[in-house]
Parts: sequence; C-alpha cells; structure tokens
Amino acid sequence: MTDRFGIQVPVVSAPMGGMADGRFAAAVCAAGGLGMVGLGDDETAEWVRAQAALAAEPGRAYGIGLLAWQLPDLADQLDAIRDIAPPLVSLSYGAYEPFVAPLREAGIVVATQIGTPEEARHAVDSGVDVVVARGSEGGGHGRDAMSTLVLLQAVLDAVECPVLAAGGIATGRGLAAVLAAGAAGAWVGTPFLACVESGWPQARKERVLAAGLEDTVYTRVFDIGMGAAWPAEFGGRAVRNAFSETWHGREDELSRQPDLAASYGAAFAAGDFDTAAAWAGQSAGLVSGERSVADVVHDLAGAEELLHSWTRDTRHRATTAQRPA
Repeated sequence: MTDRFGIQVPVVSAPMGGMADGRFAAAVCAAGGLGMVGLGDDETAEWVRAQAALAAEPGRAYGIGLLAWQLPDLADQLDAIRDIAPPLVSLSYGAYEPFVAPLREAGIVVATQIGTPEEARHAVDSGVDVVVARGSEGGGHGRDAMSTLVLLQAVLDAVECPVLAAGGIATGRGLAAVLAAGAAGAWVGTPFLACVESGWPQARKERVLAAGLEDTVYTRVFDIGMGAAWPAEFGGRAVRNAFSETWHGREDELSRQPDLAASYGAAFAAGDFDTAAAWAGQSAGLVSGERSVADVVHDLAGAEELLHSWTRDTRHRATTAQRPA
C-alpha cells in the first residue's frame, strides 16, 4: 500500500458515511495514511466533487467509498467519480460487479469489503484490485461470519491480490499483527470516530468514548428502525443503547412498525443516541479520548517499530543459538 499509493503508513480510513467528508479524508492523508470520503444516497454530484477537491488538497492519494446497493439510482454520483478519478474507490455491499470495469477504465483502483473467503475469490474474479477482509468485530455494516484474524488468514490463502484487514485494529499492535500475517495494510474506522476532525456530533462521539470492549452489538434493528433498505445479510455493529436492548431479537416485530422511522429520525436529529445508532466496532473499548487524526495515525505507525523489534530479537536469538558453547 505504501508503494502503490505513495503513503507513509499502510492505513486506509474506512469511508464512513456521515462522518468521513473531504476535510476528514484530507487530515488522514496529511498524517500519512490514505483518507476516504464516505458517500450515501443523499450526496449530489456537486457535493462529491467538492469533497474530493478537499480530500486532494494535501496532494496525496485519497479514496471514495460507495454503497453498491444504492448505485443503480445514483448514476450522477458514479459519473462524477469517474470524472474525478480518485486513486482508490471502494464498492461494497450489494451487486458491485457492473461498476468495476467502468471505474478501472478510468484508471481507478477498485476495492471491495468482503466477509468470507468465497466473497474474496468472487471479488477477484470480478476484476476487483484490492480486497478488504472485514471481520465480525468491525464497526458499521458487514457480515458477522468470522473474526478478522481467522478471515484474514483464509483470504490470504484464497487470493493473490493485496488484502487489507478490517475490524478490531486500533493500535500499532493491531496493525503489526495483520502486517505480520501478510496483509498489505489495515482498513480502520472506529479509532477515528471520536477524532476532532470527525463529522459526528459530540453526543455520538461520547457514546464511543464511553464504550467498553463488550459494549457493542451486531444487529439489524437500527436499519429497520430508520427504514434503511440495507440488504438483510449485512447487519451492523454499534454501541448498545436502549433501542437495541429493546428490539434486538425482535426484528420481525419491529419491521411491522413503519411509523418508527419518523421517530427514529427525530431522535437522530435531536442527538438522542439512546435511540439512534453510534456505529462502532469492538475496538471502541480501546478508544480512550478525543484525539486528532494525526495522533491516531501516529499510534498506528508504531507497528513499524514493533515489527523491527521482533525482527531484531529473532535475529539475536538465532545468532546466540548458533554460537558454540
């Protein structure tokens, strides 16, 4: 990743819609990682162009993240991205296959998030350049099939393209672990949520900062509550709250109450995160305070020294073992 995109730290910030705008992505790029802008279905082509211009200001590689299940209705958004041609675009969650070739023809590296080795093989067969192995401990949407390290090992054996590890990576130790396993880098979300550059309101950040390692839940109730048309196979991990405690396990009953969408939206607008979701992974328990994006990237960059230290110690032990008694 560092060679391919000219970045200093093999970290890509997850394209978190509603949080990761152009200003945020630029901060990640300026700190030495690869910042991503997250898109939903509300953003116009003009907004995309404006945010891409902000992300590009540091003069380094950046990316844009798209939700594949929304793309059939967002032709203008896709056309704008092809014109802009950011170095990296992620297409995830849904039928992304028809959009891969047009983006690659524009000179864009295409990534997709996967949750099983079978999905990884299919992605490569579909022309995807980079696979993001997202484990079940990751925040936001994805599969709940297996944890990051198990998934990463299986995917590295299944495909030959660059693989990024996602889910549970919050420190230099976590990045060192996945790099040592063979990942090309890490796809990181949760540690950035409470940063000063995050687009989240303070009340939402506080939910992440207060969460412990066991305080998240993988569920579909927030999507049902807001009336979002996410594919059913992709639930999401968020900080537990009163809404999830009430409705998790009662999804069928919840889906029969369409009027809840209005009240859920009102709660979100009011900053009521006892109801609305604060999407976050299990690594929320490792996020101890509001920091800058640069601080987070710097901590992740500590993986390099950890790996060098391990190499030095291993060589020292090997040399000592070879000396005659």
